[in-house]
Amino acid sequence: MRNRQLDRFGLKWNPFNPSIPIEACHISPQVEQFLWKIENLSRSGGFALVTGESGTGKSVALRLLQNHLRKNPELTVAIITRPQGSISDFYRELGTLFGVQLSPHNRWAGAKELREQWRTHIEGSLFRSVLIIDEAQEMHSAVLSELRLLCSDKLDSRSLLTVVLCGDDRLPEKFRSRELMPLGTRIRSRMIMEHMPPAELGEYLRYLMNEASNPALMTKEVQTTLCERAAGNLRILMNMSNDLLDAAIRNQADQIDEKLFLELFSPLIKSGNRQKTVPGKHQ
Repeated sequence: MRNRQLDRFGLKWNPFNPSIPIEACHISPQVEQFLWKIENLSRSGGFALVTGESGTGKSVALRLLQNHLRKNPELTVAIITRPQGSISDFYRELGTLFGVQLSPHNRWAGAKELREQWRTHIEGSLFRSVLIIDEAQEMHSAVLSELRLLCSDKLDSRSLLTVVLCGDDRLPEKFRSRELMPLGTRIRSRMIMEHMPPAELGEYLRYLMNEASNPALMTKEVQTTLCERAAGNLRILMNMSNDLLDAAIRNQADQIDEKLFLELFSPLIKSGNRQKTVPGKHQ
């Protein structure tokens, strides 16, 4: 969406775009508390867990965490957004992130070099390096077990790294297995992201519009309807709001109002209702 299109609404940016400036992201009390917990955890190292269904705000929380930690000059922060499948691939990615030349054919030497770098960092700083892994539910159990061993030092009496694992509801289920139970017992901090009630979604929506410099971008009635239709899902709320903004630009409207909402979504709502009431439809 081009800036000149947004200028019509007095917007500095599209408030419903996932890539809005980090300083414009809404920080809930739950997320703010977690940010400080992880910074404190980085003093001693260990594992933390962020879980929740799709659309509950995990990606935004990780962006905020990354930004918060990088304000500390003593902290090194590395992020893996799509974990590789094999242990060799995982080591190769760690080597790239932490600037260590690793041989894919000598895993033991790679582990030794990474651990030495992390030890050196600990000796020169009060903080452990932080590794954030998104979509961690896709990691093989063998890779997660290797990560646990890689971080352990001095007969498991200290951790060389702070690791934040983020994923959907399948991730905590992994730690119920015999293979990953040792890792599960080492998780020192948890944040469970849940669907938001309509009032909280409304607060989130108003915050974004205000940060983008147009708190009156949509009517209060549309805000209420959107938050009810989103069913607690932040991603659905953002997608619907973005569709409305696109429609407002096409129609050269001055504001997102009820008329625009009905024009855009009424056919979909009616279609959905018909499907629910037609006999013989699969549930």
